[in-house]
Amino acid sequence: MPLDATIAGDVGRTRQHVGKGTDIEVRDALERTPLLLATRVNGVEVARLLIDAGADVNAKDSIKDTLFPYAGAEGRNEILKMILATRKANLKDTNRYGGVVLIPAAHHGHSDTVRILLSTVININHVNNLGWTVLIEAVIRGEGGKVYQKIVDLLLAVGADWSIADSNGATPLAHAKARGLTEIAHLLER
Repeated sequence: MPLDATIAGDVGRTRQHVGKGTDIEVRDALERTPLLLATRVNGVEVARLLIDAGADVNAKDSIKDTLFPYAGAEGRNEILKMILATRKANLKDTNRYGGVVLIPAAHHGHSDTVRILLSTVININHVNNLGWTVLIEAVIRGEGGKVYQKIVDLLLAVGADWSIADSNGATPLAHAKARGLTEIAHLLER
């Protein structure tokens, strides 16, 4: 399957290739599949076509990312919902930093994505390679504004453990106080 059709979001050409039985798991030089490339450019209709054709939603690229963590990290919610609807997505899969998809979604301030992911059985207290949970990530990477307050509130509402400290012994509350994030500190103190 010519990958340029996927990158360009060309549904017609992609449909032709799928119809001819062209390999939908072909890889580029970075080991990205057409589905991962479609996700990168938010090509929703091309992604739908490839998912419907049975594309592997757990295929890893050369940096060990799958499209599931990528879709979550980039807030590609339509594609994320399609991936989840297959019931094939590995919710335990981690990105190159050892984080489940929930962590980069919070990091990038995608509150709607976080909400979608919280409707699954994803581990909300997963610890990544930095020793951070999603709460710590939301505090450290966020600026404490309304979006990050909403994310912290969503996480706490479903039982995220606010007492898990990072590898240096600092809790999300300690990080919030050290950064002067008063509103987030209040949420964590509730």
